Amino acid sequence: MSVGIRQATMEDAAEISTLIYESVHGLSAADYSVGVIEAALKSAWGLDTQLLQDGTYYLLTLDGPVAACGGWSFRSTLFGSDAMTTRDSAKLVPGRDAARIRAFFVRPAFARRGLGSLLLKHCEMAAWSAGFRSLSLGATEPGRRLYRKHGYNEGRPVSYDLGQGLMMEVVPMFKSLKSPFVVP
Repeated sequence: MSVGIRQATMEDAAEISTLIYESVHGLSAADYSVGVIEAALKSAWGLDTQLLQDGTYYLLTLDGPVAACGGWSFRSTLFGSDAMTTRDSAKLVPGRDAARIRAFFVRPAFARRGLGSLLLKHCEMAAWSAGFRSLSLGATEPGRRLYRKHGYNEGRPVSYDLGQGLMMEVVPMFKSLKSPFVVP
């Protein structure tokens, strides 16, 4: 089995969008209705090109095909795609602010193989290298299980309005980083 992680570029945008769509429909159906999934794909879930421009979004390949995507950010936006109107591209301050873990998605055919965990460790190390000592994120149900497994602490869920009378809970999660280069 050959695993690779590479920085995503704007040329990957169409593939990332397809991967997100497949992931959400295949892995979120147990947690959300079709209506919530479709509405979330228009705002909360989807491609954030700022991550691509900043060079903090990655593709994970498994024996060739792209199996997962995810990243981290030094910007204030906690979650969401380009379509969100509440975006905030202000830069966070390393050592003071928490970097953001952003937009993790796995193709259903590659789920439950530890790929999200590998990608998360890669992002934690990149944020550490950039001077960040804590991380935060806004988790939906499928991601919440992954992040909890990796030591993220949960805050009080916040209801996010998807429009058309549909709501989705987003759970703020936090983690203080110790040197990710030291094996416990």
